[in-house]
Amino acid sequence: MAAPHRDPTPGSPDDWWRDAAIYQVYPRSFADGDGDGTGDLAGVRAKLPYLAELGVDAVWFTPWYLSPLADGGYDVADYRTIDPAFGTLDEAEKLIAEARSLGIRTIVDIVPNHVSDQHPWFRAALAAGPGSPERKRFHFRPGRGEHGELPPNDWPSQFAGPTWTRVEDGEWYLHLFTPQQPDLNWAHPAVREEHESVLRFWFERGVAGVRIDSAALPVKDPALPDFVEGRDPHPYVDRDELHEIYRSWRRVADAHGAVFVGEVWLPDSERFARYLRPDELHTAFNFTFLACPWDADRLRTAIDDTLAEHAPVGAPATWVLCNHDVTRTVTRYGRADTGFDFATKAFGTPTDLELGTRRARAAALLTLALPGSVYLYQGEELGLPEADIPRERIQDPMHFRSGGTDPGRDGCRVPLPWKADSPHAGFGSDAEPWLPQPAGWSAYAADRQAADPASMLSLYRTALRLRRTEPALGDGALEWLPAPDGVLAFRRAPGLVCVVNLAGRPAALPDHDAVLLTSGPLDPDGGLPTDTAVWLRV
Repeated sequence: MAAPHRDPTPGSPDDWWRDAAIYQVYPRSFADGDGDGTGDLAGVRAKLPYLAELGVDAVWFTPWYLSPLADGGYDVADYRTIDPAFGTLDEAEKLIAEARSLGIRTIVDIVPNHVSDQHPWFRAALAAGPGSPERKRFHFRPGRGEHGELPPNDWPSQFAGPTWTRVEDGEWYLHLFTPQQPDLNWAHPAVREEHESVLRFWFERGVAGVRIDSAALPVKDPALPDFVEGRDPHPYVDRDELHEIYRSWRRVADAHGAVFVGEVWLPDSERFARYLRPDELHTAFNFTFLACPWDADRLRTAIDDTLAEHAPVGAPATWVLCNHDVTRTVTRYGRADTGFDFATKAFGTPTDLELGTRRARAAALLTLALPGSVYLYQGEELGLPEADIPRERIQDPMHFRSGGTDPGRDGCRVPLPWKADSPHAGFGSDAEPWLPQPAGWSAYAADRQAADPASMLSLYRTALRLRRTEPALGDGALEWLPAPDGVLAFRRAPGLVCVVNLAGRPAALPDHDAVLLTSGPLDPDGGLPTDTAVWLRV
């Protein structure tokens, strides 16, 4: 039986977000309710009991808005309209309410850096021409060179390829991502007003929080200078002007009892922490831990650094192993290089899935025992591997803009397997899913795992139940304990110890009263095998 959820009423004053378990839904690939091969809100609504049984406190939806899907929905054409592929606004409101009735809050995605090139603002800007008020909401500039044939500057793209595109009248517009995602000009008051209106729109419909995509990118140096490595301040990353924008957003959120989580990729821990001051964002994603290799010393450093950078502002840490942009955990942990870096992704990287799965199970217990909140990407609880997508079926723009060398992110976005003996593993009906499921995908089906007490799904259900019922878990302090090389051991007060063995030999367990949960069997003599984790009552 699932542990009772805390009150999810919007505006409730509790700090649920400080130790929440939040499940990430990528709507296209979660569940197909209407049988057309694309996941939708009807599919999510049908699976809400599954999420309640899993034991999560909230669900974060990647963009479900009207979009041409040039970048998986992160090219938004209208924030107040649900894309017809997913359903309707009425269905979204019902989903929010039904989830809330089961104790599950809803978090939506906002993408402040850019919109779709099909957004009414951008279409108006193209029609209005150079020098028009409509173009001032974006970054339009004349080109360089004798005839304006060169881009206005040399900024590198967040994806491969150019960051400027020339339109028919000769001007160029900026896009840090794809040409279908023109960057907004955050110096324009209409841009700020519109986004605050969008926040209110969703908060008034019961949304409990907002995840902010590329949160350190929206503000640009108004001079748009050429890129110089190491220039401070950076021309488009982590500009000081961002903080007043997020303070203004925080006032909107506070009025509705809602919260923010920012996608903030910054190497400077002091500057990262500035986004988490009490009047700005509530939390931010922890990419240091996500990208860390399966190595005891480096994991401990990542944990210590994360807790240290959050401590000065009193914000809780967040922990995540995988998301819709990152190689699946069981695949990554089965490789020779167990870290993650976009720059090193390549086709044909060998992996040992048995090893990766054993490590992913241990990593699940490590992550869920750490202080703060945790994010769980759909399918991680099923132990899904990264899928090899046939090149002719790849849809991710990262692949195409790399000239075909980058495999892209589709491999972690393959539709979920729900029923082992149904067509397409129960994702929908007879329609082929929008991305192909690999052979053998049914072996990971949720119905099969639910009946297996040794499955990854059973492990996550048990761990999440204990995380909610054990007073030592969730937010709070962490105390490292003495341990052999390659072993992580820490105490969570009152009375719980987590031990993770990353060494090449079994490890002795500290004195304890009971074993609460293990990621795999203990040795016959009670030792902790390699790549195994345990929760102990002490």
